Amino acid sequence: MSTPLTFLSDEEQMFQDSVRQFARDRIRPHVREMDDAAHFRPEILKQFFELGLMSIEIPEEYGGQGGTFFQAVLAVEELAAVDPSAAVIVDVQNTLVVNALLRWATAEQKRQYLPRLAKDTIASYALSEAGSGSDAFALQTRAADTGDSYTLNGRKLWITNAQEAGLFLVFATLDPSAGYKGITCFLVERGAPGFQVGRKEDKLGIRASSTCELIFDSCKVPKQNVLGTPGQGYKVAIETLNEGRIAIGGQMIGLARGALDHAVAYAKQRKQFGQPIGTFQAVQLELADMATELEAARLLVYNAARLREAGKPFLKQAAMAKYYSSLIAETVASRAVEVLGGVGFTKDYPVEKLYRDAKIGRIYEGTSNMQRLTIAKHILG
Repeated sequence: MSTPLTFLSDEEQMFQDSVRQFARDRIRPHVREMDDAAHFRPEILKQFFELGLMSIEIPEEYGGQGGTFFQAVLAVEELAAVDPSAAVIVDVQNTLVVNALLRWATAEQKRQYLPRLAKDTIASYALSEAGSGSDAFALQTRAADTGDSYTLNGRKLWITNAQEAGLFLVFATLDPSAGYKGITCFLVERGAPGFQVGRKEDKLGIRASSTCELIFDSCKVPKQNVLGTPGQGYKVAIETLNEGRIAIGGQMIGLARGALDHAVAYAKQRKQFGQPIGTFQAVQLELADMATELEAARLLVYNAARLREAGKPFLKQAAMAKYYSSLIAETVASRAVEVLGGVGFTKDYPVEKLYRDAKIGRIYEGTSNMQRLTIAKHILG
């Protein structure tokens, strides 16, 4: 149904095709069960590592694939077409945590953590708090210098991958009087004294992806586990989130494509008045609008990813890609439900799940309103 864009290289096309086949063969049979149980199958997580999907940009010397950021976005898109929960697991690992380590970690930190992230360790990115969402740096989690270590106290909320993660990037304020310049990023391992993963959220969508609170009660973190330098946490967060938004755009266009494909397939086989509903002009116009909006969103996402990969300014384009793709994902998924009619409203068909999954795209990694403000600031100079 969805024709690959002509400007993918042969290598990128092969990579995209392999991830697409894996998603359809290995993930699709379990999507309904995982959504109902709000639990991601461990054997599929293991397969993510075996296929290199959790280490796309990690250099080969650390056991990774030595791939590109654009390939990571392609992987997220292809997984999301089948299950957006699978896509966000891979997204957080690659475009947030691995990217942050590649840019900010010391040589020793890279030697210690990158091989684990490539082999079997899931990672999590812990920034959000109860009072810190769009105001990302209104953090209440505190870090205190206690000699040979730092002591963390506070709570994080809505942390993706938290239930399965073995490594957490945790943002805490070391010096509240310094404002955002007091924020520091810490590498915290599961099992660290004083750290525990708390309650798991019961969510509307992407239910198989775990989202939990984190609790720090006099949690001891060695000084060598600071990522970057003390006070650089805001730069780590901003730079990784700017890139992560492109991958969320990839997740949303994948979701929209999955919904469109289901709608087209149904329109071809569902008959009314003695003919397939896809022969009716009203249905054709709906499908045409969905396909056009999806293609526009895809071009925005791919353009932002290419700009980032080329080392050119991309912040406006990333905001546009994330904003528009999340809008289109919700719209296309909603229209897909309508094309399927009554059965689209049931769990017998995947479109109702995709409709539920789409909502988060306009909320996490920067709400739609925050993206619109970013776009406005750039066009106003």
